[in-house]
Amino acid sequence: MSENKYNPQETENKYYKIWEDRGYFEIDGNKDIQEEGKNFAIMMPPPNVTGRLHIGHALTFTLQDIITRYKRMDGFKTLWQPGTDHAGIATQNVVEKQLLAEGTTKEAIGREAFLERAWKWKEESAGIMTTQLRKMGVSPAWKRERFTMDDGLQKSVKEAFVHLYNKGLIVRGNYMVNWCTHDGALSDIEVEYEDHDGKFYHIKYPFADGSGFVEVATTRPETYFGDTAVMVHPEDERYKDLIGKKVKLPLLDREVSIIADEHVDMEFGTGVVKVTPAHDQNDYEVGKRHDLEFITVFDEKGILNEFAGEFQGLERLESRDVIVKRLEDEGFMIKIEDHKHQVGHCYRCKNVVEPYISKQWFVRKEVADQSIEKTNAGEAKFFPPHWINSYNSWMGDLRDWCISRQLWWGHQIPVFYCDDCDHEFASQEDAPAACPKCASKNITQDPDVLDTWFSSALWPFSTLGWGNGDVEMDKLFQSDDLKEFYPNTLLITGFDILFFWVARMMMMGENFMGELPFNHIYLHALVRDEHGQKMSKSKGNVIDPLDMVNEFSADILRFTLAISAAQGRDIRMSTQKLEINRNFTNKLYNAAKFLQMNVDTFPDLGGFCMDTPLGKYMVSRLNQATKEVRAAMDEYKFNDAATVLYRFIWNEFCDWGIELSKADKSSIVELGAIFKEAMKLLHPFMPFITEHLYHQLSGTSLEESDSIMIKKYPFKTKQRKEEETFAIIMDAIVSIRRAKVLVDMANQKIEKAYVKVDGLSDEDKTMMLPFIAKLAKVDTVEFTDAKVENSVSDIADKCETFIPTESIDLTPIINKLTKQAEKLDKEITKLSGMLNNERFVANAPEDVLAKNREALAEAEDKKSKVMEQLQALQ
Repeated sequence: MSENKYNPQETENKYYKIWEDRGYFEIDGNKDIQEEGKNFAIMMPPPNVTGRLHIGHALTFTLQDIITRYKRMDGFKTLWQPGTDHAGIATQNVVEKQLLAEGTTKEAIGREAFLERAWKWKEESAGIMTTQLRKMGVSPAWKRERFTMDDGLQKSVKEAFVHLYNKGLIVRGNYMVNWCTHDGALSDIEVEYEDHDGKFYHIKYPFADGSGFVEVATTRPETYFGDTAVMVHPEDERYKDLIGKKVKLPLLDREVSIIADEHVDMEFGTGVVKVTPAHDQNDYEVGKRHDLEFITVFDEKGILNEFAGEFQGLERLESRDVIVKRLEDEGFMIKIEDHKHQVGHCYRCKNVVEPYISKQWFVRKEVADQSIEKTNAGEAKFFPPHWINSYNSWMGDLRDWCISRQLWWGHQIPVFYCDDCDHEFASQEDAPAACPKCASKNITQDPDVLDTWFSSALWPFSTLGWGNGDVEMDKLFQSDDLKEFYPNTLLITGFDILFFWVARMMMMGENFMGELPFNHIYLHALVRDEHGQKMSKSKGNVIDPLDMVNEFSADILRFTLAISAAQGRDIRMSTQKLEINRNFTNKLYNAAKFLQMNVDTFPDLGGFCMDTPLGKYMVSRLNQATKEVRAAMDEYKFNDAATVLYRFIWNEFCDWGIELSKADKSSIVELGAIFKEAMKLLHPFMPFITEHLYHQLSGTSLEESDSIMIKKYPFKTKQRKEEETFAIIMDAIVSIRRAKVLVDMANQKIEKAYVKVDGLSDEDKTMMLPFIAKLAKVDTVEFTDAKVENSVSDIADKCETFIPTESIDLTPIINKLTKQAEKLDKEITKLSGMLNNERFVANAPEDVLAKNREALAEAEDKKSKVMEQLQALQ
């Protein structure tokens, strides 16, 4: 064996290049082992071109790679579709900041020049994430890599939009939307709500007839210029007589009526509520019910307009203190209370979001009806299954989806307006020549772009060629991809984008393909730090996966993530866990080293006959591990599969198999073949070290032969009768070792030991003796049918063992145990005395009493064990 120490970083870079260059990751990479009718498809959640790999990505892509490598080795024609997302708001923000740093703005350079800059940034940054992914050892079909704004996917997006538009499922109108004064319209799930320590302002609204006032409480005084009513509950006895009366808005001459509406909570505040239909979601509905005027008091940038009177020109949030001061000065402010409430923020720039009436494009919620029905009929299965409840809860309250964004970077909405006849039409053409209604050439395209999630909602089928025309056919997709890979077999992603992405892919997939896009949906939990805290830059507890790859290795990071990924439970990540799994890789390396100290190279297990009892036993344990790993993988229980592999390789193969082979060197060739098969089992989790050790034990190199990744995955699951025999051997070894401890000879060799066990043939006994003698360090081992007199004994699960004591001087051992017993007696007397003293018990703190009771129980248990040992020796 080569003495060169395994260098993970060097090996990982070298192997990855070979794998990719040979096309192993592509759908025909495993052609020689593919089986008819077995297809597997999984989509990479396309990472944003602005991003860097974080630990959540590392988990998603590790789990995807494990299942893909498993399926590839199991004979499936496998497509793992990679790609990146244009990430509208995020990318535009990055490019805008670059321009500001240069002393200019997007408006100054114009739309065309801005888009050139955005594409340039995309080219620079798209490679960063994919380079990082390669460092993790992931194996998607890179030759088919897509981008959500590549030529083919632009065509696909247009086809989807035009189809829904023509069916009346995409509509445009004045709706109340979530508005970010920096990023424009947002959908409901792009708003993040946070608790905010704000104020409750109690303001006088005087009656128009001068007879008094009503007290109105609000958290948003800067919007009162848009009030078009004041409302009370129709059953509120305090205010029944006021319904229909007029009040004057403070500082303004404008009068509004007091109306009655059941939306008012009589118990909250004063029970009198201002109605601002253009700036509050609930008031919007009230305004529609009562046919109120809708007055917008600030523009798209949040600047107060002429309706705000003397405050025109101030920014909405900055104006609040100025307005409150003026209301106080004029005697309109009754009191200001502290008030904790939730405030919506833009998920991208964290700006406070406004409810705002704006003309926007929407996908009607009816688009989702069939996908909801089919999901609940079981056509897609969630792992863990409880996610169906969250899905239904959200889909049950579904509203129309706002898909227009006031950005320049993205898929420009394919709707055109005729300047001459006002006709509006959607078209898949980039630049229609004329208006289809009046033939005018004066047509303009809608300036807005589509929500990023619109294009990524098509990802499970647009990447397979749907709507692409023949753009990049036979390069980025094949003509039969949709038939072979739709629906996708599986989706793996984080639970946090269940609604952003997963639910939308399901509605679009069902709509355009007639089937849900996935058979199985696996939603993983969060990766937290070792204390269970969510990772964030501000807390300084972020784990960068690439740092972990450099410090430990891709294999160690992958295995640590996988063995921690229990379905439905957050992962606690720590360097301690990585250290434990570094020890596992050392164990693998040392096992191979031991095998090659005895034999240079080893055959593959397939077709190789086991002749030795140890070989037969270990292959049976391998078969059991194979059975358990396959069962876990087929249910996406990655942690269970990794645990089985760890147990088999470390505990069974290394701790027992290798040790037992020291008593039977003829078994080592067979153990080497078994270890190579175990490397195939482990390969999806730790692709690099398994490749390295497989070739090292085969006497080959990856450079000159096929990779382990296109070998058949182990599948034999038959158990053998040698399991019971070796269970007795191991039991006897452990039992003799325990008995040796009793006579203070734990690590010393002894002359003789006896093993009592029923039902063994002479052949079994002859086979077992060398193993027991070698590992228990005994010159002579004999089987016995009866208790051996003058001996110490130990009872195990499957046998009883005896060590004769006539040749051992037991005096020092008995003296030592007697002293231990005397010392424990004193401890027991002392503790019992304290706990039987009523005064002590009455005055001592409960934790002191609990500690004393625990110490007494421990001392009594130790005394009992010491007395048993003494009895055995006397």
